Amino acid sequence: MTDAREARRSWPVRVFRPGEEPSDDLSDVTTPEERLAMMWPLAQEAWSLAGIPLPDYDRRSAPIRVLRP
Repeated sequence: MTDAREARRSWPVRVFRPGEEPSDDLSDVTTPEERLAMMWPLAQEAWSLAGIPLPDYDRRSAPIRVLRP
């Protein structure tokens, strides 16, 4: 058996009936800090895949647009 195949044996697997899947909302089981920590590597990967460097401006200089009703 290959190493990768052996490693997969320990992966947790849960089975749900269609429509009975748990919610993607993690706010009941994680803190805002934990959710930000999960998001940051994804943001870095997205910028990398886009082929553009991460912005390095300070928050005050961030390009924004205010839409008023």
